[in-house]
Amino acid sequence: MSQAEELQMQGVKLFQQHDYEDASRVFQQAQEAFEAEGRNDMAAEMAVNVGLVHKALGENQQALEAMQDAIVAFQDIQDGRRTAMTLGNMGGVYAGLGDKEQAYNCYRQAADIFEELGEKKLYGETLIAMGDLQVRDGNVLRGAATYEVGLENLDELSTSQKMIKGLLGIRNKFVGGGTSK
Repeated sequence: MSQAEELQMQGVKLFQQHDYEDASRVFQQAQEAFEAEGRNDMAAEMAVNVGLVHKALGENQQALEAMQDAIVAFQDIQDGRRTAMTLGNMGGVYAGLGDKEQAYNCYRQAADIFEELGEKKLYGETLIAMGDLQVRDGNVLRGAATYEVGLENLDELSTSQKMIKGLLGIRNKFVGGGTSK
């Protein structure tokens, strides 16, 4: 295992322990180490991790800047999966900034890429995030429909997701729409 990979693992552990300041510092060290190894894709991934630390700290503008740098790197190497994952993360950051239009745009782009790549679970998770945003934005029926399509793309549902799916099924019986089973 390279020094960069060790730093990455250490950063993940610190992040999981909610030691965000140290996680950010270690992810930045890992980014520099990956750059020194010529592994620009992994350096970009560390930039996303730094962005996630900023998001966890409520520093959405810094999070966005870190992720925007990373997305350019992923697009340059034509890594659709990591581009879409970063777009999904950016959707959450934009939502945190109150920029719902940009949040929807990022989620939609991410979902389209995941669908194109056949990443059913990630596609579903992205639609659920978008549906949640739509509901919080007051578009309850549209959000419920988006959320429902997201649930249909997940193989394993959490308890709360199972309950929501059941409620959507009940709603569909009354309004005569939907595809819940």
